Amino acid sequence: MVSDSTDLLRCKQLIERKLDWGASESWTSVDFENLQQRILDETGVSLSASTLRRIWGRVDYQHLPSTTTLNTLAQFAGYADWRTFLKAQLVADLPPESVEHLPVKPAKSAINWVTLSWMAGLVVVIGLIGLVAFDQKSAQLDVSQYRFSSKPLVRGLPNSVIFTYDASASPTDSVSIQQSWNPRLRTLVDKDGKTYTSIYYEPGYYRAKLLVGKQIVQEHPLLIPTDGWLGTIATKPVPVYLKRSEFIESGRMQLPVATIQQKNVALQPEVPLVKYFNVGNFDPVPLTDFAFSCEVKNEYGEGAAACQQTWIELITDDMPITIPLSTKGCVSELTLLDGTRMVSGKKTDLSRLGVDFAKWVHVSCKSDGQQLHYYVNGELAYEAALPKKKVSIVGIAYGFRGTGAVRRVNLQASGKEVFHAF
Repeated sequence: MVSDSTDLLRCKQLIERKLDWGASESWTSVDFENLQQRILDETGVSLSASTLRRIWGRVDYQHLPSTTTLNTLAQFAGYADWRTFLKAQLVADLPPESVEHLPVKPAKSAINWVTLSWMAGLVVVIGLIGLVAFDQKSAQLDVSQYRFSSKPLVRGLPNSVIFTYDASASPTDSVSIQQSWNPRLRTLVDKDGKTYTSIYYEPGYYRAKLLVGKQIVQEHPLLIPTDGWLGTIATKPVPVYLKRSEFIESGRMQLPVATIQQKNVALQPEVPLVKYFNVGNFDPVPLTDFAFSCEVKNEYGEGAAACQQTWIELITDDMPITIPLSTKGCVSELTLLDGTRMVSGKKTDLSRLGVDFAKWVHVSCKSDGQQLHYYVNGELAYEAALPKKKVSIVGIAYGFRGTGAVRRVNLQASGKEVFHAF
């Protein structure tokens, strides 16, 4: 198997050491999905979770990884590319005594031309590095010469957005528009053009960017709202959009398994992600003084869905607040966002976020102006300091591996009800 290659094995060991997630043999599917995101964030290249599972030997696959895959792994491990990584391994493999026991030859000349040529080459390299550094420094762009704005066409999903831009001052043809933080959603546009249209398949709060080369010259917030509640089944490349009558009934949101099957979405072995959204339908609520509560129930726990992973997300104009839940035995796989940082269940005790989904689970989250407090069934489950900068809640979302139900949603600001559903 390719995963047994000595060089690839070393590269994987460096990555495992960097991640510090424990033995890779114990990694779960969620770990490979998290690794996919980490690699994307650091390199700008997306390697699928299935590709990563093959590389780590979870799936028997006899072909060599592509050059792009090897370069990306090497970059994530701390090298410029795969070739640079291989050169470093050659140096590391050279035993110290091989240098010490080289035969010493008498000098034939007072001038060591080999040394002299190396020194000359080194001077040239240093000079080139200095020129490149000077050129990069002098190439900083005047962002005031660029314009960038956007306009969503509808209230709902999918939603096309008209971007209007002026990048005529760019010294290069490498001008691109990025839909959000995700580099995969970056598209080259005509330097002398004025308009570009892009489509968004999920609601949320985004920061659209105009880039020249790798430099962001303009960016602005972009809210993609929903028209009330939106239900989806996350499929690629386009989600399955649900009619309201299919997931809202009897004073709750609830998607029957039979409805998922009618959409020709398989429940096994890859368990689908069902999502409910409500974005941009209430005034922004500051994190400094809010109270949120609801009741949830994950209603599918068969086969690969045994962990019954569930997420509640308070969508903000910065990092979101997420409240992850699972069965008690799976809390190690939980990942929480508290508006400031990502918290892994592998390094933090999130055991109180493990629940029994046989009955409704009451979840609440509130702030006291200093800290953020998470409660599950009335018991404190997690707390953290509030972000230092001003952050506001602009939407609510739910995610269920398999399917789930939601009721009694309530959001308050300064003790007054801002939003209520079911």
